[in-house]
Amino acid sequence: MTSKTPRHFLDLDAFDAPTLRSLIDSARRIKDARRGRPKGARDDDMPLKGRMLALVFEKPSTRTRISFDMGMRQLGGECMFLDGRDMQFGHGETVGDTARVLSRYVDGIVLRSKRHQSLLDLARTASVPVINGLTDKTHPCQLMADILTFEEHRGPIGGQVVAWSGAGNNVCASWIHAAVRFGFELRVACPPELDPDPQIMAWVKAEGGRVHLVRDPNEAVSGAAAVVTDTWVQMSESDQLGEGGARSRANSLVRYRVDEKLMEVAGKKAIFLHCLPAHRGEEVTDGVLDGPQSVVFDEAENRLHAQKAVLLWSMS
Repeated sequence: MTSKTPRHFLDLDAFDAPTLRSLIDSARRIKDARRGRPKGARDDDMPLKGRMLALVFEKPSTRTRISFDMGMRQLGGECMFLDGRDMQFGHGETVGDTARVLSRYVDGIVLRSKRHQSLLDLARTASVPVINGLTDKTHPCQLMADILTFEEHRGPIGGQVVAWSGAGNNVCASWIHAAVRFGFELRVACPPELDPDPQIMAWVKAEGGRVHLVRDPNEAVSGAAAVVTDTWVQMSESDQLGEGGARSRANSLVRYRVDEKLMEVAGKKAIFLHCLPAHRGEEVTDGVLDGPQSVVFDEAENRLHAQKAVLLWSMS
């Protein structure tokens, strides 16, 4: 990689295992170094001092926006938030032209987009690092936080079993990428009409990964070290599905709800993960989300530390 080639963080499948492991280790060191410090305090060395990060978001966000903003500030840099809906991003101006312009103003770009192709187009043309803050296809930054959280509670994830119960959506796709790269078994329980993209499953087979599609959530979670789920309808899908489509989706997924009985099948040592926001009473019950096996708020905090590691890798 030459000095003129930006270090993009687009999807986990683009990285080898040692690189991803080094990012997790970096996130852990970053978190340890912050213990006891005020949240607004800058890191002592301020490695990104003088750097500007643009947050270009076409979709609403809480954790992604705040964690990147706070992470950049703690590293000594600054952020500007740009609502993609108010920009000429992909409408009135090509994504490539926007990439060229932003590259003249800022040192890095985080994109949260409705279309994965927009991310690829931005990265193809930008001369500064582009980071995937979520698309309709994947959510890799979330998985970096999830792996960090898992290992804090259950030790090294390699060789472990993780169960997904719900739709084969963008977060699920990144879990699939992570299973192959970090060397753990992933069991995906979902109805056939909501299976993960066949292309990603073909990639798993080519890579020799251990990702298994099952229909019974009880089979998926039995003996698993972690149980994971996500909302039944993504923000980008709400308008497309409409009320009737959302109701049909819910009917298909009701047996995949993570409730106390499903966690009993997994066992008392299994942790529960959810990227949030959660629709309580739909994909997960209050009893699980607020229960002793839930680590979702540790997971939410770890977005900050994991993304700081990504920012340092990309921009320093």
